Amino acid sequence: MIFKDQLNREVMLEGFPKRIISLVPSTTETLFDLGLENEVIGITKFCKYPKDKLKGCLKVGGTKTFHFDRVEKLQPDLIIANKEENRKEDIEALEKQFPVWVSDICNIVDSQEMIRSIGGITNRQERATKIITDIDSGFERITQKLQPKKVLYFIWRNPYMVAGKGTFIDSILTKIGFENIAPESRYPKLDQETIEQLNKKVDLILLSSEPFPFKEKYLAEFQEIFPGKEIRLVDGEMFCWPGSRLKYASKYLLETFFT
Repeated sequence: MIFKDQLNREVMLEGFPKRIISLVPSTTETLFDLGLENEVIGITKFCKYPKDKLKGCLKVGGTKTFHFDRVEKLQPDLIIANKEENRKEDIEALEKQFPVWVSDICNIVDSQEMIRSIGGITNRQERATKIITDIDSGFERITQKLQPKKVLYFIWRNPYMVAGKGTFIDSILTKIGFENIAPESRYPKLDQETIEQLNKKVDLILLSSEPFPFKEKYLAEFQEIFPGKEIRLVDGEMFCWPGSRLKYASKYLLETFFT
C-alpha cells in the first residue's frame, strides 16, 4: 500500500502497521485515541498522554535527539515524525531502513488532515472521523461567543519571544476570534522599542506554560511592562498541541475566555 504524507512524499507499507513508533508527543496521544494502544511500541521521552497507557512503550529518546539503536531494536513497520519537531537529517536516516510518515501542521485544518490520514493508514477511519467531528463541534461553540481582542502570546523570557504569524498557535488565536499583533515572523524576539509600540494597541497578554514555564511569579513583571493590560497564564498544550488534544482545547478555551 502506498500513502502520501503531509510533505507529499510517498510512503510504502506492506499492510496496516502493527509496530508503530511515534516521534511526536501530540501524535502519540492521537494514536491512542484512535485505538492503537497495541500497535504503538515506541515513543519519545516527552510523550505523556495518555498517562496510564505509556508504560509498555520503549522511549527512543527526545524529539530532536533519539537513539537509533533503540529504533532498530523495535523494528517498526511505521514511524511517524513531524517536519518542525524532528530534524530532517534524522528523518532521512530513519527512512533508509523504515517507512517514515511525516506530518506538516500549521493550522487546525492541517491537524485534522493528519488525523484523517493516520486513520486511513492504520485502518481507523471511523475513529478518525469521530475525533474530527468532535473538534469541529467544540470550536463551533466558541465561534458563537467571539470577543475580538488584540493579543500577544509569549513563549519565552530573556529574550522575550512571542508566537507569530504562520504558527499553529497563531491559527488557534485566529480561530477563537483574537488578533495576533506579533511582528511578521514565526517566533519574533521583542526588543524594548517593539514592546513599547505593541503596548499601545494590545488588549490581552498570554503567558504560556511551555516552552518557557511561565508562572504566577512572572505576572508582576509583565504588569510593569504592560501596565493596565489584561494578563493571563495559559496552558500551552491547549494552544500548540495539534491532533486529538484539540478536543480538549476547545473546552478549555471556551471556559477560559468565554464564560
